[in-house]
Amino acid sequence: MRICQDPPPSLHSTRPPTRVRAITDLQRLTVSLRGGCERQEQCLLFSFTGQLDAYSDKQFTTFITEHENGTQLPLVIDLSKIDFIDSSGLGALVQLAKHCNDRGVRFVVVGNARVVQTVKLVRLEDFLHLQPDLATALGHITPA
Repeated sequence: MRICQDPPPSLHSTRPPTRVRAITDLQRLTVSLRGGCERQEQCLLFSFTGQLDAYSDKQFTTFITEHENGTQLPLVIDLSKIDFIDSSGLGALVQLAKHCNDRGVRFVVVGNARVVQTVKLVRLEDFLHLQPDLATALGHITPA
């Protein structure tokens, strides 16, 4: 099991950072899905690339569950590099959202055009707190 990477130390840790960096070091979860996790000051950032479908939904869920491990930090799920998502992938996102809601943890999904189209088709954009990019997602989870 790989633990999340810690962000570089900051001299000014009292101010929240203005942006979230994308994760570049992704590990293979299945033949068609890669994922990474990085603990940021204000959230736990997950990034995925490939296909989120019936062949990878269990590994996707397990990867997030193992890395979030009871944290109260908001979860940002970056799917902006996902090539394909099916009903099993949507089901995994819904279960994750329910899990977060039950625990009182903020949860947002960042999607690309394919993800957004699929999520909107089944009218889950509000439930999944769908955001167009990482900067907007960070603004959504940062308290005012």
